[in-house]
Amino acid sequence: KMASASGAGSAAALWSEVNRCGQNGDFARALKSVNKILQISKDDVTALQCKVVCLIQNGNFKEALSVINTHTKVLTSDVIAFEKAYCEYRLNRIENALKTIQSASQQTDKLKELYGQVLYRLERYDDCLAAYRDLIRNSQDEYEEERKTNLSAVVAAQSTWEKVMPEDLGLREATYELCYNSACALIGQGKLNEAMKKLQKAEELCRQSLSEDSDVTEEDIEAELAIIHGQMAYIMQLQGRTEDALQLYNQIIKLKPTDVGLLAVIANNIITINKDQNVFDSKKKVKLTNAEGVEHKLSKKQLQAIEFNKALLAMYTNQADQCRKLSASLQSQSPEHLLPVLIQAAQLCREKQHAKAVALLQDFADQHPANAAEIKLTMAQLKIAQGSITKACMILRSIEELQHKPGMVSALVTMYSHEEDIDSAIEVFTQAIQWYQQFQARTNYSCCVFQPKSPVHLSLIREAANFKLKHGRKKEAISDLEELWKQNPKDVHTLAQLISAYSLVDPEKAKVLSKHLPSSDTMSLKVDVDALENSHGATYVRKKAGKLTGDSQQKEQGQGDVKKKKKKKKGKLPKNYDPKVTPDPERWLPMRERSYYRGRKKGKKKDQVGKGTQGSTTAGSSELDASKTASSPPTSPRPGSAAAVSATSNVIPPRHQKPAGAPATKKKQQQKKKKGAKGGW
Repeated sequence: KMASASGAGSAAALWSEVNRCGQNGDFARALKSVNKILQISKDDVTALQCKVVCLIQNGNFKEALSVINTHTKVLTSDVIAFEKAYCEYRLNRIENALKTIQSASQQTDKLKELYGQVLYRLERYDDCLAAYRDLIRNSQDEYEEERKTNLSAVVAAQSTWEKVMPEDLGLREATYELCYNSACALIGQGKLNEAMKKLQKAEELCRQSLSEDSDVTEEDIEAELAIIHGQMAYIMQLQGRTEDALQLYNQIIKLKPTDVGLLAVIANNIITINKDQNVFDSKKKVKLTNAEGVEHKLSKKQLQAIEFNKALLAMYTNQADQCRKLSASLQSQSPEHLLPVLIQAAQLCREKQHAKAVALLQDFADQHPANAAEIKLTMAQLKIAQGSITKACMILRSIEELQHKPGMVSALVTMYSHEEDIDSAIEVFTQAIQWYQQFQARTNYSCCVFQPKSPVHLSLIREAANFKLKHGRKKEAISDLEELWKQNPKDVHTLAQLISAYSLVDPEKAKVLSKHLPSSDTMSLKVDVDALENSHGATYVRKKAGKLTGDSQQKEQGQGDVKKKKKKKKGKLPKNYDPKVTPDPERWLPMRERSYYRGRKKGKKKDQVGKGTQGSTTAGSSELDASKTASSPPTSPRPGSAAAVSATSNVIPPRHQKPAGAPATKKKQQQKKKKGAKGGW
């Protein structure tokens, strides 16, 4: 009895110690006291709960979860559901945390708060939005501002990742977090200028709120502003201000923020700016995207974008195997996504394997018909690059959903014209016009109301007619023009084209149609002649006309006069010209062809080379010794000799060589310098 009484007394003292440490926030010391209590009573539910809480407060989530799992009989889900779910959430076991919350018998406010966080991490934004709305509606405490911030973050995520038009929540943007989330929602809608203004407001509010705390330094403020500045740089990048964006991105990296998610996003954005340039910088930046914990900080689409850029960087740095490995992994994760297969095709093209690239794209198009259009456009581009225009046209014409589009029709007609296949070009026009006619018929039938033909349809007919006229298909063009004229009998331009076409085929028909042209009286326009004459263009024309009329009047007046010859400019005479001396009549002939040419004078030493008896030498023979001249390099230099000439055309061109006398003058200058120098070697 005495032993049990002393044990109870020590336990009470330990509990008071736990309570005191808990109030002071000293959870490490509280944990020691709880462990002593558990030595006295190992299955004490309250002590076990306190131990779990102390471990969570100290950041030991694994140990806390281990305690919960080893005492499942005592710590039931009703007792410890929140703590267990929170540990799983912090350990990034999000699916397990969701199951724990859903299996709890009673949904407390704490569990609902955690439920909202879990749904956000799972990117179930609709459910998350409903959960936070319920929390805000049914709770009144000091955490209302935080809940509104989380609610705005959900709306921003929907706008950014799901392209959902955000609804107006009526939140008063009194904090920089709310302003920041509102800016993110605007970016998702493409309202970049408005988003930039919101971010500037968020920056101002952040500085105001943090500067009120005397313990916060300027470095702390800059660290907090890093995420706002990062979003500003992203807007600059979207607006095409890449230099400004790059400068701001690098400033953030220099601050070395602790948020690995922010660093990964900034590094990825810098890589996208670099593209295939500055790859060494990109290889450095890509390391920031591989930091530990990045996968838990970013959304699935952000992580996917980073992986795509890694594959592209591997391609740009000629790491073919790495590029194939990354793109294959991405394709296995997202089989229907276009980018992995496009990266693989691009890598094959870099390796000059165009046939394999086209086959790869064709297989993907067959397996995923929904994405076939974009893939076939890429295949056609590859065929055009290879010079196979006709095959490219066949691929483009196989895209049924794009056959009738004006852009596709224009591209096909241009390509067929390049190949001089006029029949196929006309067939493209015909099929597109027929598609619009059938579509119009279906629309009229379903609506039971007559509707005028679409402007696209009529413009296609007009373009077809013009094309046929250009290539001599007059009869076919006439049928198109008649169709256009029937649709709009008041169209004078079409009627004029029709008359012009008939004049080449059936002049009588052209005369009949010309009667439908409006008379000159009906075509007169109400024009203010005075205003037209006083306009800037008319003044210029009038001045020119005045000059022309003046010239014509002078010509008319002097019709009887003899036309004056234009004065020829005097030619330039040579400097030694003497008017008293008669010029040489043979001065235009080359010297050798003139009658008085007697050849070059004899008697010079250089003309005596090779003359005289065999074996005799002349006084100038030493000058002919090539080995004694300083300017001629050796014909076969020794290995490592300075006179050797490389094969990369480093030889100085003849017009840049110095004259033969230059070395001598250089020696004289050196001798003068030596005379004037003090001291010596």
